[in-house]
Amino acid sequence: MTKNAVYIILCFLILGCSSDSSDAVAEAPEENPGQGNGGENPTPQPELTDAELLDLTQQETFKYFWDFANAESGAARERYIPANPNQDQNTVTTGGTGFGLMGILVGIERNFVSRTEAVNRLSKILNFLENADRFHGAWPHWIHGTTGKALPFSTLDDGADLVETAFLAQGLITVGEYFKNGSTEEQALSELAFTLVDGIEWNWFTQGENVLYWHWSPNNEFAINLKLQGYNETLITYILAAASQDYSIDADVYKQGWALNGNLKFSASAYGYPLEVKHAGSEQTGGPLFWAHYSYLGLNPFGLSDAYVNYETATVNHALSNYAYCVQNPLGWRDYGQDFWGLTASYTLNTDGSLGYKAHRPGNDTGVISPTAALSSFPYTPQESMAALRGFYSIKNILLGPAGFYDAFSPDQNYKVAEAYLAIDQGPILVMIENHRTGLLWNLFMRNERVQAGLEKLDFNYTVPQ
Repeated sequence: MTKNAVYIILCFLILGCSSDSSDAVAEAPEENPGQGNGGENPTPQPELTDAELLDLTQQETFKYFWDFANAESGAARERYIPANPNQDQNTVTTGGTGFGLMGILVGIERNFVSRTEAVNRLSKILNFLENADRFHGAWPHWIHGTTGKALPFSTLDDGADLVETAFLAQGLITVGEYFKNGSTEEQALSELAFTLVDGIEWNWFTQGENVLYWHWSPNNEFAINLKLQGYNETLITYILAAASQDYSIDADVYKQGWALNGNLKFSASAYGYPLEVKHAGSEQTGGPLFWAHYSYLGLNPFGLSDAYVNYETATVNHALSNYAYCVQNPLGWRDYGQDFWGLTASYTLNTDGSLGYKAHRPGNDTGVISPTAALSSFPYTPQESMAALRGFYSIKNILLGPAGFYDAFSPDQNYKVAEAYLAIDQGPILVMIENHRTGLLWNLFMRNERVQAGLEKLDFNYTVPQ
Protein backbone atom coordinates (compact mmCIF):
# COMPACT_ATOMS: atom_id res chain seq x y z
CA MET A 1 0.00 0.00 0.00
CA THR A 2 1.37 3.43 -0.92
CA LYS A 3 1.97 6.21 1.61
CA ASN A 4 -0.68 8.15 -0.27
CA ALA A 5 -3.23 5.40 0.30
CA VAL A 6 -2.28 5.08 3.98
CA TYR A 7 -2.74 8.78 4.58
CA ILE A 8 -6.05 8.89 2.72
CA ILE A 9 -7.37 5.97 4.76
CA LEU A 10 -6.24 7.74 7.95
CA CYS A 11 -8.14 10.86 6.91
CA PHE A 12 -11.28 8.82 6.18
CA LEU A 13 -11.08 7.24 9.64
CA ILE A 14 -10.72 10.65 11.27
CA LEU A 15 -13.74 11.98 9.39
CA GLY A 16 -15.80 8.93 10.20
CA CYS A 17 -14.91 8.89 13.89
CA SER A 18 -15.70 12.58 14.27
CA SER A 19 -19.33 12.17 13.27
CA ASP A 20 -22.25 11.27 15.48
CA SER A 21 -23.56 8.06 13.96
CA SER A 22 -26.63 7.81 16.17
CA ASP A 23 -28.21 11.03 14.91
CA ALA A 24 -27.53 10.86 11.23
CA VAL A 25 -28.84 7.54 9.97
CA ALA A 26 -32.43 7.17 8.87
CA GLU A 27 -34.33 4.19 7.51
CA ALA A 28 -36.89 4.47 4.76
CA PRO A 29 -40.37 4.73 6.27
CA GLU A 30 -41.80 2.31 3.76
CA GLU A 31 -40.75 -0.63 1.62
CA ASN A 32 -40.91 1.34 -1.62
CA PRO A 33 -39.41 4.72 -0.69
CA GLY A 34 -39.93 6.28 -4.08
CA GLN A 35 -43.71 5.93 -3.99
CA GLY A 36 -45.98 8.72 -2.79
CA ASN A 37 -48.07 8.18 0.34
CA GLY A 38 -51.06 10.36 -0.48
CA GLY A 39 -53.72 7.67 -0.32
CA GLU A 40 -55.14 5.27 -2.86
CA ASN A 41 -55.61 7.94 -5.54
CA PRO A 42 -53.08 10.69 -4.81
CA THR A 43 -53.13 13.76 -7.03
CA PRO A 44 -50.39 13.26 -9.61
CA GLN A 45 -47.56 15.77 -9.41
CA PRO A 46 -46.43 17.35 -12.70
CA GLU A 47 -43.07 16.04 -13.77
CA LEU A 48 -40.27 18.58 -13.62
CA THR A 49 -38.40 19.34 -16.81
CA ASP A 50 -34.68 18.66 -16.88
CA ALA A 51 -33.96 22.37 -16.47
CA GLU A 52 -36.37 22.67 -13.53
CA LEU A 53 -34.80 19.66 -11.83
CA LEU A 54 -31.31 21.09 -12.28
CA ASP A 55 -32.53 24.44 -10.92
CA LEU A 56 -33.99 22.75 -7.87
CA THR A 57 -30.87 20.69 -7.23
CA GLN A 58 -28.57 23.69 -7.45
CA GLN A 59 -30.80 25.91 -5.32
CA GLU A 60 -31.17 23.33 -2.56
CA THR A 61 -27.45 22.47 -2.60
CA PHE A 62 -26.54 26.17 -2.49
CA LYS A 63 -28.12 26.35 0.97
CA TYR A 64 -25.21 24.37 2.40
CA PHE A 65 -22.85 27.27 1.69
CA TRP A 66 -25.30 30.06 2.39
CA ASP A 67 -27.74 29.05 5.11
CA PHE A 68 -25.51 26.57 6.94
CA ALA A 69 -22.10 28.26 6.67
CA ASN A 70 -20.05 28.98 9.76
CA ALA A 71 -21.79 31.88 11.49
CA GLU A 72 -18.69 33.88 12.42
CA SER A 73 -16.58 33.61 9.28
CA GLY A 74 -19.14 32.90 6.57
CA ALA A 75 -16.85 30.11 5.37
CA ALA A 76 -17.93 26.53 4.75
CA ARG A 77 -18.29 24.17 7.67
CA GLU A 78 -16.63 20.79 7.28
CA ARG A 79 -19.94 19.02 7.88
CA TYR A 80 -23.56 19.70 8.72
CA ILE A 81 -25.75 17.11 10.39
CA PRO A 82 -29.33 18.37 10.70
CA ALA A 83 -30.09 16.17 13.71
CA ASN A 84 -27.11 17.65 15.55
CA PRO A 85 -26.65 21.11 14.01
CA ASN A 86 -24.11 22.30 16.58
CA GLN A 87 -21.67 19.49 15.86
CA ASP A 88 -18.37 20.89 14.56
CA GLN A 89 -20.06 24.25 14.04
CA ASN A 90 -16.73 26.07 14.27
CA THR A 91 -14.75 23.66 12.08
CA VAL A 92 -14.17 25.46 8.78
CA THR A 93 -12.82 23.45 5.87
CA THR A 94 -10.28 25.13 3.60
CA GLY A 95 -10.95 23.15 0.43
CA GLY A 96 -14.70 23.13 0.97
CA THR A 97 -14.61 26.90 1.40
CA GLY A 98 -12.91 27.16 -1.99
CA PHE A 99 -15.74 25.11 -3.48
CA GLY A 100 -18.22 27.34 -1.67
CA LEU A 101 -16.71 30.52 -3.11
CA MET A 102 -17.40 29.14 -6.56
CA GLY A 103 -20.86 28.09 -5.46
CA ILE A 104 -21.70 31.63 -4.34
CA LEU A 105 -20.91 32.84 -7.85
CA VAL A 106 -23.42 30.28 -9.11
CA GLY A 107 -25.87 31.72 -6.61
CA ILE A 108 -25.50 35.17 -8.15
CA GLU A 109 -25.97 33.90 -11.69
CA ARG A 110 -28.99 31.78 -10.72
CA ASN A 111 -30.57 34.60 -8.65
CA PHE A 112 -30.47 32.60 -5.44
CA VAL A 113 -28.98 35.70 -3.77
CA SER A 114 -28.40 39.26 -4.90
CA ARG A 115 -25.02 40.44 -6.12
CA THR A 116 -24.81 42.80 -3.13
CA GLU A 117 -25.55 40.01 -0.65
CA ALA A 118 -22.93 37.84 -2.30
CA VAL A 119 -20.26 40.56 -2.23
CA ASN A 120 -20.91 41.13 1.46
CA ARG A 121 -20.62 37.43 2.24
CA LEU A 122 -17.53 36.94 0.08
CA SER A 123 -15.83 39.95 1.66
CA LYS A 124 -16.49 38.48 5.08
CA ILE A 125 -14.99 35.13 4.04
CA LEU A 126 -11.90 36.63 2.42
CA ASN A 127 -11.24 38.91 5.38
CA PHE A 128 -11.39 35.85 7.60
CA LEU A 129 -8.96 33.97 5.36
CA GLU A 130 -6.60 36.94 5.29
CA ASN A 131 -6.30 36.84 9.08
CA ALA A 132 -6.41 33.07 9.58
CA ASP A 133 -3.34 30.93 10.31
CA ARG A 134 -1.10 30.37 7.30
CA PHE A 135 2.16 28.51 7.00
CA HIS A 136 4.42 29.68 4.19
CA GLY A 137 1.25 31.11 2.68
CA ALA A 138 -0.73 27.87 2.85
CA TRP A 139 -3.78 27.34 5.02
CA PRO A 140 -4.40 24.29 7.23
CA HIS A 141 -6.99 21.64 6.39
CA TRP A 142 -9.27 22.86 9.18
CA ILE A 143 -9.57 26.35 10.65
CA HIS A 144 -11.48 27.47 13.75
CA GLY A 145 -14.27 29.66 12.43
CA THR A 146 -14.09 32.17 15.27
CA THR A 147 -10.38 32.43 16.06
CA GLY A 148 -8.88 31.63 12.65
CA LYS A 149 -6.45 29.24 14.32
CA ALA A 150 -5.42 25.93 12.78
CA LEU A 151 -7.34 22.90 14.00
CA PRO A 152 -5.36 19.63 13.79
CA PHE A 153 -6.68 17.23 11.18
CA SER A 154 -4.54 14.46 12.63
CA THR A 155 -1.65 14.16 15.09
CA LEU A 156 1.00 15.33 12.64
CA ASP A 157 -1.30 17.36 10.38
CA ASP A 158 -1.53 20.62 12.33
CA GLY A 159 -0.05 23.06 9.83
CA ALA A 160 -0.13 23.69 6.09
CA ASP A 161 -2.19 21.52 3.76
CA LEU A 162 -1.09 22.36 0.23
CA VAL A 163 -3.86 20.43 -1.54
CA GLU A 164 -6.68 22.01 0.47
CA THR A 165 -4.97 25.33 -0.17
CA ALA A 166 -5.01 24.62 -3.92
CA PHE A 167 -8.73 23.91 -3.82
CA LEU A 168 -9.23 27.21 -2.00
CA ALA A 169 -6.99 29.08 -4.44
CA GLN A 170 -9.00 27.68 -7.35
CA GLY A 171 -12.07 29.32 -5.85
CA LEU A 172 -10.28 32.58 -5.05
CA ILE A 173 -9.14 32.93 -8.66
CA THR A 174 -12.70 32.55 -9.95
CA VAL A 175 -13.87 35.21 -7.48
CA GLY A 176 -11.07 37.53 -8.59
CA GLU A 177 -11.96 37.09 -12.26
CA TYR A 178 -15.70 37.49 -11.67
CA PHE A 179 -15.41 40.86 -9.92
CA LYS A 180 -12.27 42.41 -11.44
CA ASN A 181 -14.21 44.80 -13.69
CA GLY A 182 -17.00 45.57 -11.23
CA SER A 183 -17.71 48.39 -8.81
CA THR A 184 -15.03 49.90 -6.57
CA GLU A 185 -16.04 47.53 -3.78
CA GLU A 186 -16.03 44.55 -6.14
CA GLN A 187 -12.62 45.44 -7.53
CA ALA A 188 -11.25 45.59 -3.99
CA LEU A 189 -12.69 42.12 -3.37
CA SER A 190 -11.06 40.90 -6.57
CA GLU A 191 -7.68 42.35 -5.62
CA LEU A 192 -7.83 40.72 -2.19
CA ALA A 193 -8.66 37.35 -3.76
CA PHE A 194 -5.63 37.55 -6.04
CA THR A 195 -3.39 38.82 -3.23
CA LEU A 196 -4.27 35.84 -1.07
CA VAL A 197 -3.33 33.47 -3.88
CA ASP A 198 -0.10 35.36 -4.56
CA GLY A 199 1.04 34.75 -0.99
CA ILE A 200 1.17 30.94 -1.28
CA GLU A 201 4.80 29.77 -1.25
CA TRP A 202 4.32 26.76 -3.51
CA ASN A 203 8.01 26.09 -4.10
CA TRP A 204 8.66 25.81 -0.35
CA PHE A 205 6.78 22.52 -0.46
CA THR A 206 9.30 20.83 -2.77
CA GLN A 207 12.02 20.51 -0.13
CA GLY A 208 14.37 21.25 -3.02
CA GLU A 209 13.23 18.11 -4.87
CA ASN A 210 11.28 17.65 -8.09
CA VAL A 211 7.99 16.91 -6.37
CA LEU A 212 5.47 18.74 -4.18
CA TYR A 213 4.75 17.60 -0.63
CA TRP A 214 1.26 17.73 0.84
CA HIS A 215 1.97 18.98 4.39
CA TRP A 216 4.28 21.12 6.48
CA SER A 217 3.92 21.95 10.15
CA PRO A 218 5.92 24.27 12.44
CA ASN A 219 5.75 21.49 15.03
CA ASN A 220 6.32 18.46 12.79
CA GLU A 221 7.83 19.98 9.63
CA PHE A 222 7.56 17.49 6.72
CA ALA A 223 7.07 14.47 9.00
CA ILE A 224 4.02 13.17 7.09
CA ASN A 225 6.28 12.98 4.02
CA LEU A 226 3.44 12.56 1.54
CA LYS A 227 4.36 13.35 -2.05
CA LEU A 228 1.78 14.57 -4.55
CA GLN A 229 2.01 12.01 -7.31
CA GLY A 230 -0.71 11.10 -9.76
CA TYR A 231 -3.22 9.96 -10.51
CA ASN A 232 -5.56 11.28 -7.82
CA GLU A 233 -7.31 14.55 -6.95
CA THR A 234 -4.20 16.77 -6.72
CA LEU A 235 -3.43 17.89 -10.29
CA ILE A 236 -4.68 21.43 -9.62
CA THR A 237 -1.89 21.89 -7.06
CA TYR A 238 0.80 21.60 -9.72
CA ILE A 239 -1.02 23.88 -12.16
CA LEU A 240 -1.34 26.63 -9.56
CA ALA A 241 2.21 26.13 -8.34
CA ALA A 242 3.48 26.65 -11.88
CA ALA A 243 1.22 29.69 -12.26
CA SER A 244 2.62 31.53 -9.22
CA GLN A 245 4.35 34.83 -9.94
CA ASP A 246 6.80 34.75 -7.02
CA TYR A 247 6.85 31.12 -5.86
CA SER A 248 6.62 29.10 -9.06
CA ILE A 249 7.89 25.56 -9.45
CA ASP A 250 10.08 24.36 -12.31
CA ALA A 251 8.52 22.23 -15.01
CA ASP A 252 10.60 19.26 -13.87
CA VAL A 253 8.73 19.28 -10.54
CA TYR A 254 5.56 18.50 -12.48
CA LYS A 255 7.16 16.05 -14.87
CA GLN A 256 8.98 14.02 -12.23
CA GLY A 257 6.47 14.59 -9.42
CA TRP A 258 2.90 14.40 -10.65
CA ALA A 259 3.59 12.78 -14.04
CA LEU A 260 6.16 10.28 -12.71
CA ASN A 261 8.37 10.86 -15.76
CA GLY A 262 5.56 9.64 -17.98
CA ASN A 263 4.60 6.62 -15.87
CA LEU A 264 1.33 8.39 -15.08
CA LYS A 265 0.12 7.05 -18.42
CA PHE A 266 -1.43 3.60 -18.04
CA SER A 267 -3.07 1.09 -20.35
CA ALA A 268 -5.65 -0.55 -18.08
CA SER A 269 -9.35 -0.60 -19.02
CA ALA A 270 -12.14 -0.81 -16.46
CA TYR A 271 -15.64 -2.04 -17.32
CA GLY A 272 -15.13 -1.33 -21.01
CA TYR A 273 -13.38 2.05 -20.78
CA PRO A 274 -9.64 2.80 -21.02
CA LEU A 275 -8.60 4.59 -17.83
CA GLU A 276 -5.68 6.35 -19.55
CA VAL A 277 -3.92 7.04 -16.22
CA LYS A 278 -2.56 5.00 -13.33
CA HIS A 279 -5.11 5.51 -10.56
CA ALA A 280 -3.06 5.39 -7.35
CA GLY A 281 -4.01 2.24 -5.46
CA SER A 282 -6.84 1.49 -7.90
CA GLU A 283 -4.94 0.83 -11.09
CA GLN A 284 -7.29 -1.79 -12.54
CA THR A 285 -10.67 -0.47 -11.38
CA GLY A 286 -10.39 3.31 -11.18
CA GLY A 287 -10.38 5.36 -8.01
CA PRO A 288 -13.24 7.10 -6.20
CA LEU A 289 -15.01 9.46 -8.56
CA PHE A 290 -14.05 12.65 -6.71
CA TRP A 291 -10.69 12.33 -8.46
CA ALA A 292 -12.52 13.47 -11.62
CA HIS A 293 -14.10 16.43 -9.82
CA TYR A 294 -12.00 18.37 -7.29
CA SER A 295 -9.19 19.55 -9.58
CA TYR A 296 -11.63 20.25 -12.40
CA LEU A 297 -14.10 22.62 -10.78
CA GLY A 298 -12.16 25.47 -12.39
CA LEU A 299 -9.59 23.65 -14.49
CA ASN A 300 -11.44 22.61 -17.63
CA PRO A 301 -10.45 19.05 -18.61
CA PHE A 302 -12.09 19.37 -22.04
CA GLY A 303 -9.27 20.03 -24.47
CA LEU A 304 -6.69 19.64 -21.68
CA SER A 305 -3.65 17.48 -22.38
CA ASP A 306 0.06 17.31 -21.76
CA ALA A 307 2.86 15.16 -23.15
CA TYR A 308 1.48 12.10 -21.37
CA VAL A 309 -2.29 12.26 -20.89
CA ASN A 310 -5.47 13.52 -22.52
CA TYR A 311 -7.33 14.66 -19.42
CA GLU A 312 -10.64 14.94 -21.23
CA THR A 313 -10.52 11.25 -22.05
CA ALA A 314 -9.27 10.35 -18.58
CA THR A 315 -12.04 12.17 -16.72
CA VAL A 316 -14.88 11.17 -19.05
CA ASN A 317 -13.82 7.52 -19.07
CA HIS A 318 -13.43 7.52 -15.30
CA ALA A 319 -17.06 8.60 -14.95
CA LEU A 320 -18.29 6.20 -17.63
CA SER A 321 -16.44 3.26 -16.07
CA ASN A 322 -17.92 4.07 -12.67
CA TYR A 323 -21.37 4.15 -14.24
CA ALA A 324 -20.77 0.92 -16.16
CA TYR A 325 -19.63 -0.84 -13.00
CA CYS A 326 -22.84 0.10 -11.20
CA VAL A 327 -24.99 -1.00 -14.14
CA GLN A 328 -23.13 -4.32 -14.40
CA ASN A 329 -23.41 -4.62 -10.60
CA PRO A 330 -21.04 -7.58 -10.20
CA LEU A 331 -21.70 -7.82 -6.45
CA GLY A 332 -25.46 -7.93 -6.90
CA TRP A 333 -26.38 -4.96 -4.72
CA ARG A 334 -30.06 -4.09 -4.56
CA ASP A 335 -31.27 -1.53 -7.13
CA TYR A 336 -27.88 -0.57 -8.55
CA GLY A 337 -28.34 0.50 -12.17
CA GLN A 338 -29.07 3.40 -14.48
CA ASP A 339 -31.15 5.25 -11.87
CA PHE A 340 -28.91 4.63 -8.87
CA TRP A 341 -25.20 4.81 -9.52
CA GLY A 342 -22.10 6.64 -8.34
CA LEU A 343 -19.25 5.54 -6.07
CA THR A 344 -16.94 8.03 -4.39
CA ALA A 345 -15.56 9.05 -1.02
CA SER A 346 -18.41 10.07 1.26
CA TYR A 347 -20.21 9.18 4.42
CA THR A 348 -21.12 5.53 4.45
CA LEU A 349 -23.51 3.19 6.22
CA ASN A 350 -21.72 0.47 8.13
CA THR A 351 -23.09 -3.05 8.32
CA ASP A 352 -24.33 -2.37 11.86
CA GLY A 353 -26.27 0.64 10.57
CA SER A 354 -23.94 3.28 12.03
CA LEU A 355 -22.48 6.19 10.13
CA GLY A 356 -18.89 6.02 8.88
CA TYR A 357 -16.74 7.26 6.02
CA LYS A 358 -15.34 5.33 3.07
CA ALA A 359 -13.70 5.90 -0.29
CA HIS A 360 -16.31 3.93 -2.23
CA ARG A 361 -15.13 2.70 -5.63
CA PRO A 362 -15.16 -0.48 -7.68
CA GLY A 363 -13.08 -2.83 -5.58
CA ASN A 364 -14.21 -1.10 -2.38
CA ASP A 365 -17.96 -1.21 -2.84
CA THR A 366 -20.29 -1.82 0.10
CA GLY A 367 -23.61 -1.14 -1.60
CA VAL A 368 -23.68 2.59 -0.76
CA ILE A 369 -24.51 5.20 -3.40
CA SER A 370 -23.17 8.76 -3.02
CA PRO A 371 -25.29 11.28 -4.98
CA THR A 372 -22.31 13.62 -5.40
CA ALA A 373 -20.59 11.02 -7.60
CA ALA A 374 -23.16 11.03 -10.41
CA LEU A 375 -24.33 14.63 -10.00
CA SER A 376 -20.83 16.12 -10.06
CA SER A 377 -20.16 14.12 -13.23
CA PHE A 378 -22.80 15.96 -15.29
CA PRO A 379 -20.23 17.47 -17.69
CA TYR A 380 -18.85 14.00 -18.44
CA THR A 381 -22.01 11.90 -18.44
CA PRO A 382 -24.98 14.22 -19.03
CA GLN A 383 -27.55 11.56 -19.91
CA GLU A 384 -26.42 9.08 -17.27
CA SER A 385 -26.24 11.81 -14.62
CA MET A 386 -29.72 13.06 -15.46
CA ALA A 387 -31.09 9.54 -15.10
CA ALA A 388 -29.43 9.37 -11.68
CA LEU A 389 -30.81 12.76 -10.70
CA ARG A 390 -34.32 11.61 -11.58
CA GLY A 391 -33.68 8.45 -9.60
CA PHE A 392 -32.56 10.42 -6.56
CA TYR A 393 -35.51 12.78 -6.90
CA SER A 394 -37.87 9.80 -7.03
CA ILE A 395 -36.93 9.11 -3.39
CA LYS A 396 -36.87 12.77 -2.38
CA ASN A 397 -39.07 11.99 0.61
CA ILE A 398 -36.05 10.35 2.27
CA LEU A 399 -33.04 11.63 0.30
CA LEU A 400 -33.66 15.36 -0.15
CA GLY A 401 -32.91 17.28 3.02
CA PRO A 402 -32.45 20.92 4.05
CA ALA A 403 -29.21 21.42 2.05
CA GLY A 404 -29.77 19.24 -0.99
CA PHE A 405 -29.50 15.50 -1.39
CA TYR A 406 -28.03 13.75 1.63
CA ASP A 407 -24.53 12.42 1.36
CA ALA A 408 -25.21 8.71 0.88
CA PHE A 409 -27.84 5.97 0.98
CA SER A 410 -27.95 2.21 0.85
CA PRO A 411 -30.70 0.53 -1.15
CA ASP A 412 -29.35 -2.79 0.10
CA GLN A 413 -29.97 -1.75 3.72
CA ASN A 414 -33.64 -1.05 3.07
CA TYR A 415 -32.84 2.44 1.81
CA LYS A 416 -31.13 3.70 4.92
CA VAL A 417 -29.87 7.26 4.44
CA ALA A 418 -26.83 8.99 5.90
CA GLU A 419 -28.60 12.19 6.88
CA ALA A 420 -25.44 14.27 6.82
CA TYR A 421 -23.59 16.67 4.53
CA LEU A 422 -19.96 17.43 3.72
CA ALA A 423 -18.77 20.63 2.05
CA ILE A 424 -16.45 18.75 -0.28
CA ASP A 425 -19.38 16.68 -1.56
CA GLN A 426 -22.01 19.42 -1.89
CA GLY A 427 -19.67 21.91 -3.56
CA PRO A 428 -18.87 19.83 -6.65
CA ILE A 429 -22.58 19.16 -7.24
CA LEU A 430 -23.38 22.86 -7.38
CA VAL A 431 -20.31 23.84 -9.41
CA MET A 432 -20.12 20.99 -11.89
CA ILE A 433 -23.81 21.22 -12.76
CA GLU A 434 -23.17 24.87 -13.59
CA ASN A 435 -20.14 23.98 -15.67
CA HIS A 436 -22.36 21.53 -17.54
CA ARG A 437 -25.01 24.17 -18.12
CA THR A 438 -22.97 27.31 -18.86
CA GLY A 439 -19.26 26.64 -18.29
CA LEU A 440 -19.26 29.54 -15.78
CA LEU A 441 -16.46 28.43 -13.44
CA TRP A 442 -14.36 26.89 -16.19
CA ASN A 443 -14.49 30.13 -18.17
CA LEU A 444 -13.56 32.28 -15.19
CA PHE A 445 -10.63 30.14 -14.12
CA MET A 446 -9.25 29.39 -17.57
CA ARG A 447 -9.22 33.05 -18.66
CA ASN A 448 -6.88 33.98 -15.79
CA GLU A 449 -3.59 35.05 -17.34
CA ARG A 450 -1.43 33.46 -14.65
CA VAL A 451 -3.26 30.16 -14.92
CA GLN A 452 -2.64 30.21 -18.65
CA ALA A 453 1.04 31.00 -18.06
CA GLY A 454 1.28 28.07 -15.64
CA LEU A 455 -0.30 25.69 -18.13
CA GLU A 456 2.07 26.85 -20.82
CA LYS A 457 5.07 26.47 -18.51
CA LEU A 458 4.11 22.82 -18.07
CA ASP A 459 3.51 22.38 -21.83
CA PHE A 460 -0.24 21.84 -21.60
CA ASN A 461 -2.72 22.19 -24.40
CA TYR A 462 -5.91 23.77 -23.06
CA THR A 463 -9.20 25.35 -24.05
CA VAL A 464 -9.19 29.15 -24.22
CA PRO A 465 -12.54 30.65 -23.14
CA GLN A 466 -14.29 32.64 -25.87
